[in-house]
Amino acid sequence: MILIVGLGNPGAEYEWSRHNLGFMLIDKLVADNGIDVSRRECQSRVGRGEIEGRAVKLVKPQTYMNLSGEAVACLVHKHKLAEPGENLIVISDDLALPFGKIRIRARGSAGGHNGLKSIIGSLSTNEFTRLRIGIQPEHPINDAKRFVLDNYPRAARAEVAKILDKSAEALHAILRDGVLKAMTEYNS
Repeated sequence: MILIVGLGNPGAEYEWSRHNLGFMLIDKLVADNGIDVSRRECQSRVGRGEIEGRAVKLVKPQTYMNLSGEAVACLVHKHKLAEPGENLIVISDDLALPFGKIRIRARGSAGGHNGLKSIIGSLSTNEFTRLRIGIQPEHPINDAKRFVLDNYPRAARAEVAKILDKSAEALHAILRDGVLKAMTEYNS
């Protein structure tokens, strides 16, 4: 079983926020693969299914971003993933990456992302796969917290949909070909 966790904040007011790209990608995977994520488990909405011939559990923590680690740790322990490694894939936004750029890593720091920081702290490891999607604007921003919580303007949503398509392809590549090959293909 591979846990695929999309980070975001629950509630309609955050549905189109930049910080919810993890939730948005889970929603795309749900739609593309016919997986229902309505079951409640470990403070999350979850659904079991199969992607690229691999058994997966799609996860949307309902703890809010800064406490995502509580939900993820509960699921990791429940499914006895003593070493999460490639059995845990976390999807998040990344303010340090240009808008639309994808970065796949097999391990690493939180990079200033509070959701990743919470997961690393709760699991006591940074040894898990992450797929980060860039949200950095071309102009300087004064208030990073406000920027990540702001909704994408309607005019940008078609571009966001394209980015989610590319991100879904990258996730399929991770499952099909492994992290290292997916990194080579999508981190350029």
